[in-house]
Amino acid sequence: MQQHPADAPGQDAAATRAEHPGTRRPGDPHRMTDMNVDVILPCLDEADALPEVLGRLPRGYRAIVVDNGSTDGSADVARAHGATVVTEPRKGFGSACAAGVTAATAEYVAFCDADASMDPAELPALVERVASGRTDLALGRRVPTSRGAWAPHARFANRVLAVLMHRATGYRLRDLGPMRVMRRADLVALDLRDRRSGYPLEMVLAAHAAGWRVDESDIGYAQRIGDSKVTGTLRGTVNAIKDMSRLLREHRREARPTAATAAPVPETATTAAPVPETAATTGPATETAAATEGARS
Repeated sequence: MQQHPADAPGQDAAATRAEHPGTRRPGDPHRMTDMNVDVILPCLDEADALPEVLGRLPRGYRAIVVDNGSTDGSADVARAHGATVVTEPRKGFGSACAAGVTAATAEYVAFCDADASMDPAELPALVERVASGRTDLALGRRVPTSRGAWAPHARFANRVLAVLMHRATGYRLRDLGPMRVMRRADLVALDLRDRRSGYPLEMVLAAHAAGWRVDESDIGYAQRIGDSKVTGTLRGTVNAIKDMSRLLREHRREARPTAATAAPVPETATTAAPVPETAATTGPATETAAATEGARS
């Protein structure tokens, strides 16, 4: 039975969030610790949340905190808790993500928000899906653990975006969540260019163009610590929608010539009229691993 996204996850999800990574049973097939994973954490004034976030990282996972103009000492807090700190002066979520990818050296890279809204201890399940070859891009579909975790305007915008994304790619995704895992070499090959709020969407669109398999699975989503910088505010949501709408328009423009182009038919002595071109189809829909609707921002 599927769970409604407004409902809190059940006991299993709650236990996953409450369990410290160091207390997990050895050999748990759903968790991959001691892996070669760099976790990129874009950061803007998250000093209060960073201790909890960094303390929840699985064993062997390296935190790369990308300070994107913090004024609250976030970088110092991150260093004090053992994180690698990268300073990115160019404003924008995509700028911070790109700087983190440049600094990463691990085989696998993961992205996670630095506001304690999601639990890094859930990353190994996503890493396992990529490492085992089941998918190329594993997304975490956010399931709120409290009613205040997701602003209504942001929830609505996310659902609309999911529909548009499905039309553009065929991927049956219900959330464009920030927690995600892929191989670093594959991500670099996508050559993502967006440096604003559209970076997560560009990644999925580029993955589709490259023929990647993309799926999602549930993760808990809690009330964030501190103020939201993007979709937690109406203004931030509007800006994010503008960025993502622009990317979707560009994606459609780039797809149309490809779909309309067919191999030229060589002329012969008997050719009386041009052969009409046919449209090519691209990309089958990718089934998702999710069982409930996602939510957030």
